[in-house]
Amino acid sequence: MTTSLHIDFVSDVSCPWCAIGLKSLEQALANAADAVHAEIRFQPFELNPDMGAEGEDIIAHLARKYGASPQQLQQTQEMIRARGAELGFVFDMDQRSRIYNTFDAHRLLHWAEDSGRQQALKMALFEAYFTRGENPGATEVLLAAVDKAGLDRAEAAAILASERFAAEVREREQYYLRAGINSVPAVIINNRHLISGGQPPQVFEQALRQIAAAGE
Repeated sequence: MTTSLHIDFVSDVSCPWCAIGLKSLEQALANAADAVHAEIRFQPFELNPDMGAEGEDIIAHLARKYGASPQQLQQTQEMIRARGAELGFVFDMDQRSRIYNTFDAHRLLHWAEDSGRQQALKMALFEAYFTRGENPGATEVLLAAVDKAGLDRAEAAAILASERFAAEVREREQYYLRAGINSVPAVIINNRHLISGGQPPQVFEQALRQIAAAGE
């Protein structure tokens, strides 16, 4: 008998640790399929809500925001690349040179929530940015991800040409900020249990099994 869990995955499309966290969580759920069945909902969080449409050079951005030196950035990027490779996700650091605004991506993810294709869209957006270095704020990139996820391209284009779901996304962002979420990924299970960061699959699996066994 399996226990059903509800998981809110709070994250940003431009966060590499969020891609790692999602791949780890997927693996953990596969490993724990004998005990756990989970519904994942992706919730919005913008690392750079004031980022302009043109984006910013990633080295300059991280140096300004975190004080990271080029050497530190290179070490971190290699760690991310290696973690991704372990999980079957390709981070091509040579392709990704800029940080971009992700608000429209979150609007489309909100739209996709009830379609059963939200997770597919999330992964398509991660691949567009981290594997191919594309701008996840650009309309053509977003629509290509919609196509890959099996969603309605025409409806997505209409959303992007409007302000639909803007208020809803901002409301959810504020909800999680008020709840104390200030870094991502934040994995919230059954609205009670928080797992922070791109944890290894075994950490997620252990937590999932414990929560399921406790009936929480």
